[in-house]
Amino acid sequence: MACAVVAPLLVCLALVPVRTRFPSTDAALVLVAVVVAVAAQGYRLAGVIAAVSATLCFDFFLVRPWQSLSLASAEEAWTVLLLLVIGVAVSELAIRGRSQRERALVAHGRLRLLHDASTAVGTTLDAERTAQELVQIAVPRFADFATVDLAASVLLGEEPEDDPKEMRRVAMAGIRDNHPLHPVGALTGRTSSTPPARGFRSGHARIEPDVRASTAWRSLVLDDPGRVLDDGIRSLIIAPLGARGVPLGVVSFWRSQEAEPFTHADLSDAEELAAKAAMAIDNARRYTRERATALALQRSLLPQRLPGQTAADVAFRYLPAGSQAGVGGDWFDVIPLSGSRIALVVGDVVGHGINASATMGRLRTAVRTLADVDLPPDELITHLDDHVIHLTDDEAGIAEGDAAAAGDVGATCLYAVYDPVSRRCALASAGHPLPVLLNPDGMVEPVSGFVGPPLGLGGLPFETTELDLPAGSVLALYTDGLIESREHDFDAGLAELCHALALPAASLDAVCDTVIQSLVTDRPADDVALLLARTRALTPDRVATWDIPADPALVVRARKLALEQLDAWGLWEAAFTTELLVSELVTNAIRYGETPIELRLIRDRKLICEVSDASNTAPHLRRARIYDEGGRGLLLVAQLSQKWGTRHAATGKTIWCEQNLPAA
Repeated sequence: MACAVVAPLLVCLALVPVRTRFPSTDAALVLVAVVVAVAAQGYRLAGVIAAVSATLCFDFFLVRPWQSLSLASAEEAWTVLLLLVIGVAVSELAIRGRSQRERALVAHGRLRLLHDASTAVGTTLDAERTAQELVQIAVPRFADFATVDLAASVLLGEEPEDDPKEMRRVAMAGIRDNHPLHPVGALTGRTSSTPPARGFRSGHARIEPDVRASTAWRSLVLDDPGRVLDDGIRSLIIAPLGARGVPLGVVSFWRSQEAEPFTHADLSDAEELAAKAAMAIDNARRYTRERATALALQRSLLPQRLPGQTAADVAFRYLPAGSQAGVGGDWFDVIPLSGSRIALVVGDVVGHGINASATMGRLRTAVRTLADVDLPPDELITHLDDHVIHLTDDEAGIAEGDAAAAGDVGATCLYAVYDPVSRRCALASAGHPLPVLLNPDGMVEPVSGFVGPPLGLGGLPFETTELDLPAGSVLALYTDGLIESREHDFDAGLAELCHALALPAASLDAVCDTVIQSLVTDRPADDVALLLARTRALTPDRVATWDIPADPALVVRARKLALEQLDAWGLWEAAFTTELLVSELVTNAIRYGETPIELRLIRDRKLICEVSDASNTAPHLRRARIYDEGGRGLLLVAQLSQKWGTRHAATGKTIWCEQNLPAA
């Protein structure tokens, strides 16, 4: 205001020395510029004062007679009048312009807030994190305080209820950390049996411009109403968080007495913020549900407990992926085989989610079925490769006309068989990393051998790699999620795995923990499977082997040798059954097999009887007629033993059967 008075005065005083040579109209134009400059600031009173000051100073200093307030002519009177009009008009225009600028700034601020919310809210598929992002973007730009309450079912990934019974406060933010609405340690986990979403079925926000003048809002918030009022809260907007017509929760925006109260113009902003957050929270809920479903499916398909066997001590760890891609198709298995052997399996299906878990289950079932046939590792992998090709064809048929659903079923697999009698391990790989071997002397080295192509390519051979493993050797089978990450590549991860295996540990489980702690972050980007097996060896006193000549008369001798061995083992109670089994199996090998013929007894968890010959002809269980003299041998073996079968080698076959050991 002082400028409005002083500025015209100073200009007139500056023109006094030249007023006789400077036309009064030109002086008026100079004063008009001064008035416009003052009025352009957007204050109406300042513009009027500047116009009056300019008029008086112009008439007093620059119009004859000097130093008097009398207009000498009509022309000069019009000049004075124009100064007044221009000052008022420019002031009004400036006010309108400033008002438009303020409205534009407010609109820009609203757009900026909504834009920032669209980029800052929903950056993760975590409902609680999304709620925290919402309150952080709202405070202090939109509200002094903000709280988010979600239905408990939403946090669990379940379908939201139309009328949620329990709400949990998952996020809160305020302009002052010591505010009662923002107590340390009390921001999360608060519950209420009165859902704030009640009464908001319309999906619109509700405003309380003055919370002191209304009591309707008190039943809609989880906080103590008296504490809220005592803390100086002035106005409130409660906006429902809903998606697809179902309430997920509620967000409350608060303003204190120091801030302007909420107006109805703020409702649209509150609804827009709530809508953006609700969509992200619902997406997080759906992701949580899908991830939980995939995890449940995957865990149901993975071994729940390891089978009892004496070939090796086994420990494992399985960690699902922590990324937004979802769980993957990694799997492992331990399968007891005939002759006290075990099969160690680890595999990885390309992709993530339920489809990968389902494919993993199909492949694991296929491996177990093929393992029951007792195929060598390279043949088993070949059959598994054919199976994956069939799966790919089936997927293509199901997805016909749906390009998004079509695609190859890519997978890798490592299958290893360990024999505790010979202490040999045979393994074959289809695109899967070979295991790492920890020798009994503490030396660690990756196994070198042939790695075939991934499953599903077809037409390419697989080879078996054989290892001699002293008792106490540790085989580490793993998936690539263990050694590959953003922090290190395959080679660096493999070196780190070797280093972790070499560290001293009290048990095999402790070795697993050491490896996981060394190589895996809190949220692995891919599934991690680790299977450790410390080999054992059956001592010679638990295995008896005899070569049997191809002479039917020597079947009696084979029975006698078996009985003598059972007597030495203290298993005389199993003598009668074992004698019959040995007789039938040796007779069958002499009649239908080829030399050499070998009889072997193994005392392990079960009593195992094996008869091997050089013929590749597989025996068949058949039903003999009443008057047939033969054909009942294998039927008798099947009836007397708990389990029996045939396995083929490179040359010849082995027919085996198992009996339970007599109770001690």
